[in-house]
Amino acid sequence: MMEILNLYAGIGGNRKLWGKEHKVTAVENNPDIAEIYKKIFPKDEVIIEDAHEFLLKNFKKFDFIWSSPPCQTHSSFRKNICVAFRGTKPKYPDMKLYEEILFLQGHAKCKWVVENVKPYYKFLIEPSAIIDRHLFWSNFKIKESKIKREYWIRHSQIKQLQEMHGFNLSKFKIKDKRQILRNCVLPKLGKHILRSANGN
Repeated sequence: MMEILNLYAGIGGNRKLWGKEHKVTAVENNPDIAEIYKKIFPKDEVIIEDAHEFLLKNFKKFDFIWSSPPCQTHSSFRKNICVAFRGTKPKYPDMKLYEEILFLQGHAKCKWVVENVKPYYKFLIEPSAIIDRHLFWSNFKIKESKIKREYWIRHSQIKQLQEMHGFNLSKFKIKDKRQILRNCVLPKLGKHILRSANGN
């Protein structure tokens, strides 16, 4: 049994196949999304707070930390499609991503992983692994994997995304269901990373 910190938890795509043997603390700053997470994983402790600040104050309390900072400002899709062709305003990349990597590299004694998408720029810190559209920085060896999405995520609709991730959000009244599902890490990939952290 491990004490796991799941930061920027969303509805828990990465956590879905971790099983029930671990004690999981999930941090999500959106109360509506946190409420969905609570209903899907009722045994987890769910904290509605800023994940970046929570990490700084609590990183010593856990055996394994998973962090998925917001990826939109790093995304090659946002820059190359949304900004270039759809009129989306450019934004500074959110540097919390690299702050957390450097912080965990320098201070964490536990196993940890930071996940994000492929960026539009050359990596500022070389990732430990690249699987499908995800980059991972970690202090353990992530085994190679051929796990891939079943659908092309940019064009997938809610029904396809629910099938791919194994979530049914039809009973929840919440906006942006498609984006919430798109933000999920594939459950099989979440399981693969946790198994790698355990040396399996």
